[in-house]
Amino acid sequence: MRFALMTQDKPGAMQVRMDNRAAHLAYIADTGVVEMAGPVLDENGEMCGSLIVLEVDDLAAAQAWAEADPYAKAGLFASVTLRVWKKVVG
Repeated sequence: MRFALMTQDKPGAMQVRMDNRAAHLAYIADTGVVEMAGPVLDENGEMCGSLIVLEVDDLAAAQAWAEADPYAKAGLFASVTLRVWKKVVG
């Protein structure tokens, strides 16, 4: 089952993002459940959130993955949304 994890960073949290980026990317690689991922950019082209497509068994697994993400543990996000996502194209 696929889930879209959509996050928005707290204002002024770029340093938190950069300090935890390597751990976040390692977590993605190590867990093996991320189908695609990338930062969301603001009008100036700066990272201000994330969009991650997870392939996991259920909502509980998606929530557990999101909570264990080093970005989440560091308090980077102002908001987090998890939605079931159906792949149609691509």
